Amino acid sequence: MSSHTLTSLRRRSVKAAAVAVATGALLAGSIQIGATTASAAPLRLPTIGNVQLQLPAGPFLPGIDIPAFPATPEAATTQWTPPSAEKWTPAPKLLAPAPAPEPQAAPIPAPMPLPIIVPVPPPVVQPVAGFLTSSYGPRWGTHHNGIDIGANLGTPIFSAAGGVVINAGPASGFGQWVRVLHDDGHITVYGHVDTFTAGVGDRVATGQQIATVGNRGQSTGPHLHLEVWDPAGTQVDPLIWLHDSGVVVNW
Repeated sequence: MSSHTLTSLRRRSVKAAAVAVATGALLAGSIQIGATTASAAPLRLPTIGNVQLQLPAGPFLPGIDIPAFPATPEAATTQWTPPSAEKWTPAPKLLAPAPAPEPQAAPIPAPMPLPIIVPVPPPVVQPVAGFLTSSYGPRWGTHHNGIDIGANLGTPIFSAAGGVVINAGPASGFGQWVRVLHDDGHITVYGHVDTFTAGVGDRVATGQQIATVGNRGQSTGPHLHLEVWDPAGTQVDPLIWLHDSGVVVNW
């Protein structure tokens, strides 16, 4: 090869090298900005024949080292190492406060049993149902010691008050009678009875049946002859005694 040809090739190589240097500088700056870990290497110029082209130092390229491109894309990747797991401690969990217990409803008390009300019988009651046929006092020139209440034969007769039976059976003028000594000392007499349902010594309550209406003895029809004797042994008007005892008769 002639010296003229060699000189021409060297000039062309210098121009190519200058362009390559400028281009490499831009690429190197871009790589340094994007990937700080990329390594730099001198630019290797191509070989022409047996001549290895060298980048001469001169006023245009004062000894600039051109960094080489990374061998592989993985080499240009920035390696990031995560912090050690031992240096990171998770924040403690805040436990929510336990919910307040719901207020319990007061137990419903069991209903109180209703009291058993036992009716209290009145102290004195009307002894028989019927109609008044004769009052207490003078009658036919004599004194009538009681009152007469006409009623159907067999009508129930009740004790006017509580007490003890002291007579039950035959009686002069009455055919049959029943006598009751009451707790306050009064005595009631039930005459002309047909039958009696309480015997001597029996304890009877107010309003308890003791006999039935009859027509025995000196009688002009079935009726009850009622007498009342006070504790002193004195006869009293049965109507007044019943009235004073709070009984409203319907005779």
